[in-house]
Amino acid sequence: MTKRIKKGEQVLVITGNDRGKIGPVLSRSEDRVIVQGVNVRKKHLKRTQESQGGRVVEMEMPIHISNVALCDKEGNRMKRGSASKQAEVETSKKKAPIQRAAKKVKDV
Repeated sequence: MTKRIKKGEQVLVITGNDRGKIGPVLSRSEDRVIVQGVNVRKKHLKRTQESQGGRVVEMEMPIHISNVALCDKEGNRMKRGSASKQAEVETSKKKAPIQRAAKKVKDV
């Protein structure tokens, strides 16, 4: 189920220094995800013509997709999930967004 993680979903970090932290997925590449507020590193930037002084910027770095798991609203890890469409009426060209829910709880 780790390959099915999409941008914007809530995930729980299950290994590493940030174990137990929860956050939404900001971006996803082939095998890595960037989670908001997780794996934050400091990057030193050189000075440029626009900014005369150098600076230190904190930014989220990617972590491997196997180190995160989907979680529900309470922060509990979802071992099995199912996709269900929202109850909203579909528009003529757009489909209703899909929401994930835990099979045991059936909570969206």
